[in-house]
Amino acid sequence: MIKEAMLYERLDAGKTHCCLCSHRCVILPGKFGICGVRQNIDGKLYTFVYGDIIALHVDPIEKKPLYHFLPGTASYSIATIGCNFKCQFCQNWEISQVSKRDNEASGKDTKPEDIIRDAKLTGCKSISYTYTEPTIFFEYAYDVAKLAKKEGLYNNFVTNGYMTAQALETIRPYLDSANVDLKGFNEDYYKKLCNAHLEPVLEFIKAMKKSGIWVEITTLIIPGQNDSEQELKGLAEFIASVGAEIPWHVSRFHPDYKYLDSAPTPAETLRTAKAIGEKAGLRYVYAGNTREDNNTFCYNCGNLLVKRIIFDVAENNIDTGKCWKCGTKIDGIFL
Repeated sequence: MIKEAMLYERLDAGKTHCCLCSHRCVILPGKFGICGVRQNIDGKLYTFVYGDIIALHVDPIEKKPLYHFLPGTASYSIATIGCNFKCQFCQNWEISQVSKRDNEASGKDTKPEDIIRDAKLTGCKSISYTYTEPTIFFEYAYDVAKLAKKEGLYNNFVTNGYMTAQALETIRPYLDSANVDLKGFNEDYYKKLCNAHLEPVLEFIKAMKKSGIWVEITTLIIPGQNDSEQELKGLAEFIASVGAEIPWHVSRFHPDYKYLDSAPTPAETLRTAKAIGEKAGLRYVYAGNTREDNNTFCYNCGNLLVKRIIFDVAENNIDTGKCWKCGTKIDGIFL
């Protein structure tokens, strides 16, 4: 469905200025933005992916990954095609790196009401906007999120963190949590491998935390790119400066898309990252894409709170948001 876009300005000579993500594309008549799904038609900006669902699954919330947000529950997970990043290592490239500019793919026309109905029928507690970048299908996510909130469902973004402050303020009343992909801690890495910039992501994380949305952060650790102890230390210290309670998921890379020459991340690198995160003062650091220990422990007394087997929660001992043993408040949102 083609729908007039939100968050743009009309400029002289028929140009449009997209204010949705930090690329802030100025788009000539007939042209698309970097995302490949928003086009200037006669001086107005349109989205070509409203309700055009390319992926839809019932997932454990732990798969997002969100470990401190309704652990053990199911989340109705949706996506359209498209992305505003061009990550060479993208693990969902078959749907994220295609565009309407080239007429490469289309999904199933799905009304927001259909998403809410099916989420409730399948017993999900939340809607996750994931797999590709939810900023790209913002108009649809916004409409679904508003309906979800009315129906008592939670909303989660799994995002690269390139949303503008204007977009965040628009979605904020309906957004409960987000996992932000902080890909590295140097500008060259972002420019070379993602066609983006680091600073807007850092500012977005701070703004989201300040807005009261529950935030978790994932870093895909790629050998030879962002795995030095110096960079891991920078990542951990930045996260801790925003909030020691923010869970950090250090995730194992495996070769994919255009980045095929590197070996998978060694398990020892993940252990090093975990130790660096804990030394920086982070209360919760987890290793992703691996069978490493991903349990949640009380940061005060060390008591086991949530036992996980990959994405399954085998035990959940958090009692009304507190450690059952010492009574310490555990950070997150729990049923």
